[in-house]
Amino acid sequence: MMQDRPWLASYGPGVPADVSVPDKRITDLLIEAVARDGDVIAVDFFGATTSYTELAALAGRGAHALGKLGVQPGDAVSLVLPNSTSHVAAFHAVLACGATVVEHNPTYTVAELHDQLVTTGSVVVLCWRNRVLDLREAAIGTAVREVISVDVADDLPWTARLALRLPVAAARTKRRALTGADTGDAHDWRRLVAAAPPQPLSAVGQSSDTALIMFTGGTTGFPKAATLTHRNLVANATQGRAWAGFGTGSDVVYGMLPFFHAFGMMFCLVLPPLIGATLVAFPNFDPAAVIAAQRRRPASFVPGVAPMFDRLLDAAGDTALTSIRVAFSGAMPLSPAVAERWERATGGLLIEGYGMTECSPIALGNPCSERRRRGALGIPFPNTEIKVVDAEDRTVEVTPDADGVRHGELCVRGPQVFAGYLGQPEATAETVDAEGWLYTGDVVDVDRDGFAVLVDRVKELILVGGFNVFPSVVESHLRQMPGVADIAVVGIPRGDGTDEEVLAAIVVEENTPAPTLAEIREFGSQRLPGYAIPRRLEVLDDLPVNMIGKTLRRSVRATYLERHRA
Repeated sequence: MMQDRPWLASYGPGVPADVSVPDKRITDLLIEAVARDGDVIAVDFFGATTSYTELAALAGRGAHALGKLGVQPGDAVSLVLPNSTSHVAAFHAVLACGATVVEHNPTYTVAELHDQLVTTGSVVVLCWRNRVLDLREAAIGTAVREVISVDVADDLPWTARLALRLPVAAARTKRRALTGADTGDAHDWRRLVAAAPPQPLSAVGQSSDTALIMFTGGTTGFPKAATLTHRNLVANATQGRAWAGFGTGSDVVYGMLPFFHAFGMMFCLVLPPLIGATLVAFPNFDPAAVIAAQRRRPASFVPGVAPMFDRLLDAAGDTALTSIRVAFSGAMPLSPAVAERWERATGGLLIEGYGMTECSPIALGNPCSERRRRGALGIPFPNTEIKVVDAEDRTVEVTPDADGVRHGELCVRGPQVFAGYLGQPEATAETVDAEGWLYTGDVVDVDRDGFAVLVDRVKELILVGGFNVFPSVVESHLRQMPGVADIAVVGIPRGDGTDEEVLAAIVVEENTPAPTLAEIREFGSQRLPGYAIPRRLEVLDDLPVNMIGKTLRRSVRATYLERHRA
């Protein structure tokens, strides 16, 4: 067995080669958390606390309210919400009535949200109050029957809610940001839940049912709806618990990552009830707010993306961070310098891992021990296999070279691998083969010990703050801008090189003035999320192409970096 899985020799203390994946739904995890840790604080939102018993009660009432609105097992219910107590409760309420959660980025445009609602067939949307009117517009021509308003200001402590009512400019500005415009005759989620009778939670359906739909481009192209089953998610949470050695009822998890992102979803919505942890939720990443929470309720586990850790250290000042036993970094490369700085300050571990939405999302991680290797993606999780195939011919499995290194596209197989793309059997078949191997689209070097190092991305994704930006999506929109004859979008390193920003290289139509970066950004904001809007602009006479006329994005990137080398 060790010959097949050489990475087992590097596992942390007590981590098994395989974990027993329970045949459970996510609702079962919450029911068990109530029985085991009912009085433990489940969610802390700026000091307003909700115990596991209270969270289950909210979820039960919410499930009843959704049922009264006609939501049936198997229906899709969309959440367009920032991180908040209401988001956590709504997530569990949807699952408790046997429906499927669809997570959306609440900053997406009306057009993007419309496309996603069409794809999923969602029948109800639970929406941040200040976007209700946008969602009603997005829902036109879809299966959506109800758009329900969720006022996250109601989740704040009473003192903060009172401060929002003060007749001063600052309070009015903050109130508008939180609550937004008039919602018309939309139902109010809090009132619906309050009016529902108490309902004991019960897990409806099977572990093989779809629990969650999250949008991802996979490894390329336009976003696709990845379907994740209860078993996928419970398996990945169980693997993560074993990997980090979590106990029950004692950990405090900081929810800085957005819950609509696969990384944040796993560590903030699924893992906490499994281990009875307290989730400290933040509506957005605000280092000052995180440090204030550290003084109030110290963290023991902090998942994040690389830039967050540097910014937290800068903001900490004299505030001790030594309560943080372990932090996980994913979604983008982690600088060894940041890891060293964090571990010196906390005395804990900063562990880099690897995954994708299609893996629920984690497949590899560095050991939570002295065996971790900075700069490596890590080794496979328990119950997880990997192989390396030729990046040009996936039918050929790569053999080790003279140094024992396998170079090629990384493939993953395990219980966390997703069920497929909703309504796209061909795209699913291109990503997961008949034997269950997920083709990640990432080129890696895997050494003789099983440690993987990222070499390149087959499909040229751009990583901005941990989010995927798909060049073809940005190009498709900006190509419609008057005066733009052709365009290539690439990622350019930012800061220490672990993060990227978007460069638009354009060719202008003849006898047309070149647009400015400000004009490009304004046009982009009509349809693109903020992180995908170009931050750099290069005007070229033409774009480099190959023999069949395909734009060579890598050449565009290399040329730009050469021209602008300091």
